[in-house]
Amino acid sequence: MCTVIPISLTVGANRIVPTVAIPYPLGNPELTAEKEKALRRQLVIAGLQALETPVDGQKVFEQ
Repeated sequence: MCTVIPISLTVGANRIVPTVAIPYPLGNPELTAEKEKALRRQLVIAGLQALETPVDGQKVFEQ
């Protein structure tokens, strides 16, 4: 999970899940508590699905 995809590609990460922003990769303080919880849940589920997915080389998992 990362905020800057090109860096992850450069270092050779094979599964890349884009996140929100550099200061808040897994959240957004401007959202209500309920909406932020839903956002975090969505990101964690995306990360788990990326881990379950067989990859050959690098793959960016768009949401």
